[in-house]
Amino acid sequence: MAPAKNDLLTIGEVAARSGLAPSAIRFYEAEGLIRAARSPGGQRVFPRHVLRRLAFIASAQRVGLTLREISDALADLPPDRAPTKAAWARLSRTWQRSLDDRIDELERLREALTSCIGCGCLSLATCRLFNTDDAAAARGAGARYLLGDDPEDVIGRLDKDDR
Repeated sequence: MAPAKNDLLTIGEVAARSGLAPSAIRFYEAEGLIRAARSPGGQRVFPRHVLRRLAFIASAQRVGLTLREISDALADLPPDRAPTKAAWARLSRTWQRSLDDRIDELERLREALTSCIGCGCLSLATCRLFNTDDAAAARGAGARYLLGDDPEDVIGRLDKDDR
């Protein structure tokens, strides 16, 4: 059943209601995350329920989900109507473990950063991010790996020196 004319929104109306730029809306349409139809005059029009999908996309991106993850999730929802509350709840449960893992990873990163954030060289013996054993210190001062030194070259050179 096609949406009634008063249930169709222009891209400008969708942009105003969703807070997204028209270019973002066109991008999501091109990626298959939302669908539009054409009016008799050729104007892009969207069913009103697309606002819920756009809100979902924006929220999912804010918590760090990739467009691929979002696309996979939306593929399980009906494209021609707003999903039910139960469908949204089922969908969010599938991401909880992934989000918990990301939170744990970010907390570990935050804790590791506190030991070297003030110096900026990332070549301290205590740096657990890029230079666990301070092997890069032999290459000179500064953020050796960020400056382009290959960690494999540093480790290989040190192994040769130990012989």
